[in-house]
Amino acid sequence: MKKINWGILGAGKIANKFANDLKLVEDATLVAVASRDDAKGNEFAAQYGIPVVFNTYEALASSPEIDVIYVATPHSFHREHTLLCLNHGKAVLCEKAFALNSREVSDMVRVAREKKIFLMEAFWTKFLPQFDKVRQLIAEDAIGDIRWIQADFGFISDPPAPRLFDPGLGGGSLLDIGIYPVFLAQTLLGVPKHVQATIVPFSSGVDQQCSITFTYDNGAMASLFSTLTADTPVEAVIAGTKGRIEMRNRFHNAVGKLFLIGDKDEPKEIEVYRESGYGYQFEARHVTACLQKGLTESPIMTLDDSIQLIKTLDNIRRVAGIKYSVD
Repeated sequence: MKKINWGILGAGKIANKFANDLKLVEDATLVAVASRDDAKGNEFAAQYGIPVVFNTYEALASSPEIDVIYVATPHSFHREHTLLCLNHGKAVLCEKAFALNSREVSDMVRVAREKKIFLMEAFWTKFLPQFDKVRQLIAEDAIGDIRWIQADFGFISDPPAPRLFDPGLGGGSLLDIGIYPVFLAQTLLGVPKHVQATIVPFSSGVDQQCSITFTYDNGAMASLFSTLTADTPVEAVIAGTKGRIEMRNRFHNAVGKLFLIGDKDEPKEIEVYRESGYGYQFEARHVTACLQKGLTESPIMTLDDSIQLIKTLDNIRRVAGIKYSVD
C-alpha cells in the first residue's frame, strides 16, 4: 500500500500527542510541520525527527510532498486553516471542535465535497477500542434499551489559558470539553428532540460551567455537564432497561475503564485492547486507510455526523445564551 505523507499545522500540546502517536501508524510518515514561531517549530521537528519545518501555513499547504494535513490550531482558526489546505488540494484531518458554528462547518464541508478531497473531524474518541466495545455491548443488548446517559467533563486550567475565556476564540467549556459528553449522547441516542441548557458565565460572556439536558421521543434522557472551574470525575454512565455501562477514569480517552453492571449484579470490568501511545493513532490509522482506498469521507466519522454535532452545539448555545464574536 502507498505510504501516506502527513504534515502538521500548528505545534501546540495536542499536535505533540498526535506526532508521538503517528509513529505507531504503519503506513504513515510525518514529513513536515508548520509553526509561525520558528523556535517552536524547530524544537517540535527535532523532537519527532521531522525533516521539514515551515514558518508559514501557506508553505505547508502548498508542499507537493504532503498528502494530508492535521490541523491542530485552536478551533477559532479551523475554518480558515482547513480551507487553506483544501484549496491547495490537501486532505485534512481537523481537530475538534470542527469549527465555531454551523455556518463555518458548512463552508468546510461544501469545499471538500466540491473538490472531492478527504476531510474529517478529528474526534479521536470515536475510534478508541473502548468506544468500539461500548457500541458492541449495546448492539448485543447487554443493557437493553438505553433510557439515560450521564456524562461530565471538568478541569481547572492552571495556569489559566487565555483562549478559554475569549469569545473571539470560541472560549468557554462547551466547545473545549463539553463537546465530549454531547458527542457521546448524540452518538448513542441520536439528535435530541428537546434541549435545555443553563450556564454560569465568565465576565467575558462565555460559559465557565454548562449543564445540559437532552430528551428524546422515546422517553430517553441525557444529563451532561462541563466546567472549567472544578476537577470532575470525567465519567459516563449509560443506563438501560437491563443494566448499565460505566465508563470510568476519563471516559473520552484511551486509558478509560469499562464496567458492565446487570440487574443487582456486581460491576464486571470489561477487558479492552490497549497499546502504547495516547490513543490518537487509531484515528490516524483510519484516515491513512481511507486515503489509501481513495475515499473522500470517513464511513465512521462522516461529514454529516460533524454537521449534526455542530448544529446541536449551536442549539445549546442558543438556549443557554453563549455568544461568540463570529456570531
